[in-house]
Amino acid sequence: MRIRTFIFAASAVVALLFFGGSYWTVGRIFDSAVKENARQASDGVARVTFATMYELMSTGWRRPQAESFLSATREASRGSAQSIQIYRSELVIDRFGEIDQPPLDDELTLAIKEGRPRHSDVDGSIRHIYPLVAEEKCLRCHRNAAVGSTLGAIEVRQELAPLLAQARRELVVALSAFLPLALLFAAVGVWVVSHRLERSVRTVSKHFDEVNSISDLRHISLTRHDLGFVEFNGLLVALDGLVDKLRGIAVDKDLLKFEIGLLEKFIITSDVVKDWREYVGQLLVEINRIMTAHVLFSVFKIDDELFDLEVFWHYPPTPETREMIEKYIRSALAAHSHFSEFTTCTMHHNIVLHDGGEIRLSEHEVDLRVKSFFVELPKIGGIVGIGVHSSALDDETRHLVMDSVLSTLLNVVGSVKAIYKYTHDLEYYATRDPLTDLFNQRVFWELIGYEIVRAQRQEYSFGLLLIDLDHFKLINDNYGHPTGDRYLQQFARTVQHALRGGDIFARYGGDEFVVLLPDADLEVTATIAQRVLEATSTMVLDDDDRHIHGTGSIGLAIYPDHADNAKDLFLFADNMMYRAKAAGRDRLVMPTPDDVVNVFRDISQKSVMILDAIEQRRVTPYFQPILDVQTRRIVGYEVLSRIEIGDSVVRAEEFVEIAEKMGVIHRLDTLVIELALNSLREQGHDEGYIFINLSPRALILNEFAKNVRRIVADSGVSPERIVFEITERDTVKSMGLLERFLADLKLEGFKLAIDDFGSGFSSFHYLRRFPIDFLKIEGEFIGSMLTSSKDRAFVHSIRSLALELGITMVAEYVETQEVLEELGVLGIHLAQGYYVGRPSREILPADWSPAPDKAGSP
Repeated sequence: MRIRTFIFAASAVVALLFFGGSYWTVGRIFDSAVKENARQASDGVARVTFATMYELMSTGWRRPQAESFLSATREASRGSAQSIQIYRSELVIDRFGEIDQPPLDDELTLAIKEGRPRHSDVDGSIRHIYPLVAEEKCLRCHRNAAVGSTLGAIEVRQELAPLLAQARRELVVALSAFLPLALLFAAVGVWVVSHRLERSVRTVSKHFDEVNSISDLRHISLTRHDLGFVEFNGLLVALDGLVDKLRGIAVDKDLLKFEIGLLEKFIITSDVVKDWREYVGQLLVEINRIMTAHVLFSVFKIDDELFDLEVFWHYPPTPETREMIEKYIRSALAAHSHFSEFTTCTMHHNIVLHDGGEIRLSEHEVDLRVKSFFVELPKIGGIVGIGVHSSALDDETRHLVMDSVLSTLLNVVGSVKAIYKYTHDLEYYATRDPLTDLFNQRVFWELIGYEIVRAQRQEYSFGLLLIDLDHFKLINDNYGHPTGDRYLQQFARTVQHALRGGDIFARYGGDEFVVLLPDADLEVTATIAQRVLEATSTMVLDDDDRHIHGTGSIGLAIYPDHADNAKDLFLFADNMMYRAKAAGRDRLVMPTPDDVVNVFRDISQKSVMILDAIEQRRVTPYFQPILDVQTRRIVGYEVLSRIEIGDSVVRAEEFVEIAEKMGVIHRLDTLVIELALNSLREQGHDEGYIFINLSPRALILNEFAKNVRRIVADSGVSPERIVFEITERDTVKSMGLLERFLADLKLEGFKLAIDDFGSGFSSFHYLRRFPIDFLKIEGEFIGSMLTSSKDRAFVHSIRSLALELGITMVAEYVETQEVLEELGVLGIHLAQGYYVGRPSREILPADWSPAPDKAGSP
């Protein structure tokens, strides 16, 4: 609808409403005035008629005279709008007889009875009844009446309907003559207002049509126009204010597209993590698609007063430009209150595009067009600052956009750098022992497998040494764990010097080490072992004026003389090592042909023991408590297998591998699960988790998952309370089967945990591939994190990863109060170890408190 149409229609409606209202109001007032005037006139006529009657009656008139008066009165009002009728009351009729009068109605009867005038308005007719009340002078003729008695009544009627109808017709005619004039005035007003409105709209539209970019807003000034109305001019003032605000906040569409596109680039993927520098360089290229930005730099805090500066150039800079940018950044760091003037900053320059000409900047351009952003405390990844050189900084709007981009880039680049570092650290420590920097147990098993394949192909032998430090626990107990860690580090360096160039040295765990000697027979292996033994015996660790000596016992095995597979070869060397310890320690025991028979006879005896324990159900479940670090309550138990023979207890590591070789591991696992669930139910462990280790060999059997579900159902334990632990080094060869089996378990409601997380890099593939609920951190990292910065860094990395993925963490090998308290500081969820509780047949109360003897390692 157009405004002029609306205004004209509104004016017409107003005119009609005015006409109707005037007609109604004036009509009401006229009716009221006419009726009031008629009432007063009727009352006057009645009084005059009464006075006339009284004067005539005072002359002593007779009945004929009275009737003649009444007839004359009626005749006088005939043909007019007014009529008069006189009525006698019963008193007068009794005295003088009846006259020709209409019957009395209710109004007349009531007026005569009450002696008061009555007035009524019915259908445009005014009726006034005036009672004739007897006075003292009336009693001369009306002897049967008393003063105040009603002698009769005079009724005066007036018909007003014709008069009122005539008056309304005349009013309509008058108002009808006024209506065209009102409509004409409304039309003129509509034209004037509409014309000025349209002129105002054209003026504003003209200015807005000229706006094609943000810069055009600067040329708009609406207040210089006078639109003829105060309200319209006020609207222009408001629009001018809006334009001023838009000048300050509006952003070019291309700039918005650039910012959105850049934000899309901030998505961190595995490809980004592989080469974070290439990623930042690509971001610089994207920035240059919208605005010129020659250089982007980021500052990372490496250590106290030590910083790394990564400078990314869009194109190669001239030496002078490069020097000026370095000078600017150093000055910016020195000017910041948080950075010391002695700050050491290492520069790393990265060229993004090598083809495109040199970047040549003046000192003036560097000073004016470099935007930097620094924070006092390092953000994630150690980033403390970021900056950019861009010509867009001359524009206020683009300057604000660049502020936003830099603030976001600070966190994104820091996150990418942090993930890059964590990933590389995790990859490194997946193969290395963080304390000694030697290969770890997982890599040892892979390398010995490769060595067997190569030895078979090239038909040569190789040696295996298993070294166990003598009385190493005493060093930890007497000098402390930090000293024990330094002893292990020095031992690793000492043995490394005694080995040949191609020999493989690994830390198997704790104070156990293994050495692979490629292309070595018994004689060569024995010579190297003796050299290691001598180096160990002469090694001295200086610790605060204390000289710590130590020795080691070495077991030796030769492939294929003593075994034709890795497990048996390791078992043989392990037996030889224990034989060296039994012989007095600090020695090497050379195996004889009889040793081969005796060692494998022991293995055969253990096989019989395992079968007997399974058949007679003599496998005993032990339970090690798992503690909630924050609430200090026991929230679960890990089930451990033991075989009791008389007073001795055989630990799981002594028979599990043999059971796997025998093909009875699935029977052993199902028996342990059944006995453990029944025992926990009997001891009242009705809440909390139950962690159960699964052997990969059991996964090969299709009925294993079915048996597990049956056992759990029979026990009455909810599947949500049972956590199955998988260990990477045991299951990597059957990934597809493992995935199918674990998927079945998850569908049933069971939970999953990765055991010994950090012992191998494949653990990270598990996190990607399987729905893991718990992550058990490798105990060696936990035990040494208070004394080893590398172990602590690794624990931090695992913690960050678990929190990001929403996985509950369990710290293993918690053996001191200090370690437990540090876990609380780090936010690790659960803890397990000898300080929390040793494995036992009986469970602990839920409200945990440390026992007096819970200190140190076992």
